[in-house]
Amino acid sequence: MSPPAPGGPYRLVTRQLGALPVIDWFCARLGLGALLEAFVPHDDARLKLAPATAIGVVVRNLALAREPVYALGRWAEPFDPVPLGLADGQAGLLNDDRVGRMLARLFDADRASLLTRLVLDAVARFSIDCSQLHNDSTSVTVTGRYPGADGRVRGGKPTAAITFGHNKDHRPDLKQLVWILTVTADGAVPLAHRVVDGNTSDDVTHVDTWDQLVALLGRTDFLYVADCKLATRDTMDHIHRNRGRFVSVLPASRKEDKAFRHWVVDHEPNWVQAARRRGARLDDPDDVWQVAEAPWCSAEGYRVVWVRSSAKTAYDAQARADRIARGSAALDELNQRLASPKTRMKTTVTVEQAAAAALERIGAARWITVSVEEHLDQRFRQDKRGRPGADTRYRKTSRPRHRLTYTLDDTQVARDAASDGCYPLISNDPGMTGAELLAAYKYQPNLEKRHAQLKGTHLVAPMFLHDPARIEALLCCHFIAMLIHALIERHIRQAMKTKGIKQLSLYPEDRACAAPTAARVLDIFTGLARHHLTDQHGQLVQIFQPELTELQALVLDLLEIPRSVYTG
Repeated sequence: MSPPAPGGPYRLVTRQLGALPVIDWFCARLGLGALLEAFVPHDDARLKLAPATAIGVVVRNLALAREPVYALGRWAEPFDPVPLGLADGQAGLLNDDRVGRMLARLFDADRASLLTRLVLDAVARFSIDCSQLHNDSTSVTVTGRYPGADGRVRGGKPTAAITFGHNKDHRPDLKQLVWILTVTADGAVPLAHRVVDGNTSDDVTHVDTWDQLVALLGRTDFLYVADCKLATRDTMDHIHRNRGRFVSVLPASRKEDKAFRHWVVDHEPNWVQAARRRGARLDDPDDVWQVAEAPWCSAEGYRVVWVRSSAKTAYDAQARADRIARGSAALDELNQRLASPKTRMKTTVTVEQAAAAALERIGAARWITVSVEEHLDQRFRQDKRGRPGADTRYRKTSRPRHRLTYTLDDTQVARDAASDGCYPLISNDPGMTGAELLAAYKYQPNLEKRHAQLKGTHLVAPMFLHDPARIEALLCCHFIAMLIHALIERHIRQAMKTKGIKQLSLYPEDRACAAPTAARVLDIFTGLARHHLTDQHGQLVQIFQPELTELQALVLDLLEIPRSVYTG
């Protein structure tokens, strides 16, 4: 807001817009405001701000800027209140205490029904294909003690326990929650999420997740894709028994994996090319994927399809060569230590244990064979001090010395090389070809990008709340914001494909972008503002609308958003 000019009767009020109208448009298409009002009603006359309004601002903030809860009012102050769902002067009501209490009300509400309605409306209004779903989990790392986040019940609902667990951010020193996300293969649109205790293992979550997806969609024939933690007897049998379909990677610890790698040494599978992709550089060979049915099914009776990747074949061979080289270097270094008179390894057993530990640490023990040679180092020393003579007596001392010799087991290297680049997929679907199973599983990294978005673009950690109920409610808002981002990405990419537009100049210096992300799309609207000219009595004289660039106008057209959200 600009102050009045000295002696002048007019004042120019600037209200930022940025990408808020874009976010608000998708919120309106989802009917988010009406759903929040229905499930988190304004039923207390003492509340200065409706709970649905406060939560709506939190969602818009997460989708656009990600400010901490205590800075929400300061963030909202310069913006036009209309796309935020606020009235004039309400931005100042967004303090951390009030917003925290509204998040607590969201936790107490029927969030499951709220998200069900929201997701099903999104599926219907945006024609999202739900025939293939992908599931994975990640850790949400938090700092602090959180003594009250012990899984206690609030209003009849259990809260997730914030505790230590297998931290996927490589921070075992910090407590965490586990966030479980399911997305569609149609644009990686989030379909469902759960927050569970921080020490929950992935292999026990899939049954409940699959059951919830069945209840959400009212069908069981979708293809459920997940990582190797899905491949347990209880989970696979549960899905198969209820007429579901699944695809997963068979863990390397399974006997079927070891048996195939022994079998392929002197047998040639019936490899069939399933996919081909150009190399990353002009001189690089194409990446080729081949598939072959395994000679036998899994122990549970499910189908196993082996995949061989040319890029992974080269990677496995190079990784093995690197480990062998590092193992040889470690043994050479150990030999140098053994030659030193200060070495503390006195026995053959001690030396063998040190060599085995070094190779095990590097992962080269299976390819290098080590033997230890022992000999006596004899020395003669005068029995007494003085100049030696013909009658000088000498005392002989003997000390054992050790030296390592090692050889490369060429036979084992050749046996392992026979299965380089191979990994097994397990599925209960007999109708899908090996290429189709591979294509389904290869979409899994798109789900991992949603986890990266949660921790990167949305900055889910560190948390700025300490009440576990409020944290779960905030994670619910993160899910809604992620849904909005996914719909923006899916919509603009589909529109580009329909109109034959291969790239948009979304990057700095007008560099091209072939697969726009929501963050990049929203970023190009930064700085757009609407100016209101008022007289000395506060009466509106004129509104100066923002001028859209060609790129901004094109993006709005691709998103099917009328330009009037900015100009009218």
